[in-house]
Amino acid sequence: MNPANPYQWVEEYEAKLADLKQKSENLTENFAAASATVTSKDGAVTVTVGPNGGLQNLQLGHRAMELGGPRLTALILETARRAQKQAAEQVLELFKPLGEGTEAYRMVSDSIPQDDDEVEEVEDTYDEVDDEPEPAPAPPPVSRPAAPQPPPVRGRTRAADDDDDDNQPW
Repeated sequence: MNPANPYQWVEEYEAKLADLKQKSENLTENFAAASATVTSKDGAVTVTVGPNGGLQNLQLGHRAMELGGPRLTALILETARRAQKQAAEQVLELFKPLGEGTEAYRMVSDSIPQDDDEVEEVEDTYDEVDDEPEPAPAPPPVSRPAAPQPPPVRGRTRAADDDDDDNQPW
């Protein structure tokens, strides 16, 4: 401790606190603006995701309709995964000023898939997709209208009397 300034540690603490507050505000501001937009190699699909990986926009190019359902689905998912990875890497960069050893930094870092965990490119899976159309579903069974109920009988019937006898034996 400096004898000339016995409160030096307080000033250092306040300076560190102000620095951390500024970094936190920058993180909050930049986090809201972080997003990633990725276009598939063939240009058929463009996906934009936000900082949390949530889908913000999906655009289908002219070629998208030529792909068919299974291929288009696979291409959308692969493009979205690439965009989510890019967005997560941007968020990770935002956490660096707060300290790479922090738990928040490790949490974000651990959520980013490593290159060896990534799925093969979509173009490689196109050959595996069955392009034959699925058979049309069987038509639903035809239901017939219910038979009309006979009109209620006025007065007491023997069956009604029998029911009464079961409930009131005397």
